[in-house]
Amino acid sequence: MLKFDVHPSSLQGSLTVPPSKSHTLRAIFFAALAKGTSSIEHFLHSPDTMAMIEAVRLFGAEVKIHENHLEIHGCAGKLNSPQDVIQCGNSGLVLRLIGALAGLSPHYTILTGDASIRQNRPVQPLLEGLNQLGAFAISSLGNGHAPIIVKGPLTGSNAVVDGEDSQPISGLLIAAAFAPYPIELHVKNPGEKPWVQLTLDWFEKLGIPCQSSDYTYYRTEGNAQINGFTYRVPGDFSTAAFPIVAALITRSQLTLHNINMKDSQGDKAIIPLLQKMGARFIIDEKKQTLTIQSGTKLQGTVVDINDFIDALPILAVLGCFAEGQTEIINGEIARKKESDRIHLMAKELKKMGADIEERQDGLIINPTQLYGTELYAHSDHRLALALTTAALAAKTPSKILGVECIAKTYSRFCEDFRAIGANIGETT
Repeated sequence: MLKFDVHPSSLQGSLTVPPSKSHTLRAIFFAALAKGTSSIEHFLHSPDTMAMIEAVRLFGAEVKIHENHLEIHGCAGKLNSPQDVIQCGNSGLVLRLIGALAGLSPHYTILTGDASIRQNRPVQPLLEGLNQLGAFAISSLGNGHAPIIVKGPLTGSNAVVDGEDSQPISGLLIAAAFAPYPIELHVKNPGEKPWVQLTLDWFEKLGIPCQSSDYTYYRTEGNAQINGFTYRVPGDFSTAAFPIVAALITRSQLTLHNINMKDSQGDKAIIPLLQKMGARFIIDEKKQTLTIQSGTKLQGTVVDINDFIDALPILAVLGCFAEGQTEIINGEIARKKESDRIHLMAKELKKMGADIEERQDGLIINPTQLYGTELYAHSDHRLALALTTAALAAKTPSKILGVECIAKTYSRFCEDFRAIGANIGETT
């Protein structure tokens, strides 16, 4: 087990935000379905990326991995029958996108993953949607989780599904677009809307027709055909949240590179939220930089977290350093991510002395001085990053256990943060 020894630190300088995981995985997925060769530049090096690459290879795509780009020769929508079980690792997006793609194949496909995928990441909405569209799709243990077994082809033209989690909706939309006829998808309880929008933006980029209304209704025309493309992956706003908050709570000035404010990632919403709370930024859209100015006082507020749900752990940390109460609401889906992020952030921050109350759909946090202690990441990269960030502004040193999961989105975290002054040591 990898551990961080974290001491209170002051930060300065600059760092480059890692590439977006969400865009990297979608780029690989669409390139695999394209005709011809695609180049994915500045991709995220991550176990999730490798899981997606291995999955699309099993469906017939050819992928060459270079240091700074991926070269993908697509299968032009003509899928091979996977000759092995698809291992999704820790990636809910791989499970949902590849699981939906399997509905286009006339052969049985089996998908599984790690303990989080098999126990905490529900896949029932995807299975229900596929079954309504005529595929065979089951949870092998009958519990709504992986392992799942899927067999196409799709023969139905209409489905009604729950949209609390955005990933099954994205998966079903893509499968519907490549089905041989038009499909209508009706979504109840739509949530995490910006992440569905991210998929729709990819449709627009690639010329895939899709009608949509208020994230509750979609119509695809079917028979989508896309050509190979070149794409440079932008920086990840979900990951950028950690150095941004680290600078704010240590009252440091820091410049982040690879920040494209025109990109449609949902977690970009953290920027105007922090400005509302009192943070001062200098944003240079031409240079794609964001500078966090030091010495700002933050005011607590009510945060509807659903549109940028991955920011819940780091905003729980931020709430400890804001003046007045911070209330995070409408985040119940965060209990079904890599871990139960609501419960575990409350549990771990309480160890540091935080005044934090767990609610079913979020957290209530009052300002508190945090003190270092031994903390556990619970195999969740966002918990590991959030707790390490909190430790940088605590009064005394901390030890964070189980931080190897950080490689999911930020493999260079330790090196990057040390370069800007963070006192972080690694032990096993």
